[in-house]
Amino acid sequence: MKNLKALQTEVAKRIKNDPAHDYSHIMRVYKNAQRIAKHENADLGLVLTAVLLHDIVHFPKSDKRSKAASIKSADLAKKILAKYDYSKKEIRIITDAIRDHSYSRNKRPKTLEGKILQDADRLDALGSIGIARTFSVGGAEGRPMYNELDPFCQKRRPDDKAWTADHFYRKLLVLEKKMNTEFARKEARRRTKILRGFLLELKKEI
Repeated sequence: MKNLKALQTEVAKRIKNDPAHDYSHIMRVYKNAQRIAKHENADLGLVLTAVLLHDIVHFPKSDKRSKAASIKSADLAKKILAKYDYSKKEIRIITDAIRDHSYSRNKRPKTLEGKILQDADRLDALGSIGIARTFSVGGAEGRPMYNELDPFCQKRRPDDKAWTADHFYRKLLVLEKKMNTEFARKEARRRTKILRGFLLELKKEI
């Protein structure tokens, strides 16, 4: 736990000003992880260390390297952690959690610490903040907000590389069922209701 302050400072200097993966995102995930860990018998220090370093390497969603970001983050995290007094076993737990947390990797982490990181990160994609992040990324990528002919993917497969609102149907609305811990499942359920409510209101307005 004593390394966390130093790591926070280092991460704050390294992290890029990405619209949805900035330092504020890191700290929201940090808060989520603290809340989840209270209900689980996990090593809080290792969980929070993994959280701080989980997006240390990040690429825009349109970048082909984006799918490998968690792997590159794990590799860089290993080098960073070598400067601190973590054991080889602790570093392995932390880097495995970082490597497997990504949605695009389609992996369920093997350790409890990894499962908590994954849940905490996915919660930040839901609820009001999830809506804000989705449209922030869409704007940064220059995508239209929705498909004019079929905004809610009723007659087509969602394509979130073309239309921002499609991201709800391709990823966000299914996250609730992919949570690892009971606390995260309950919180995801609450936040998913916010997403569904937003989509209902959007349907009325367009």
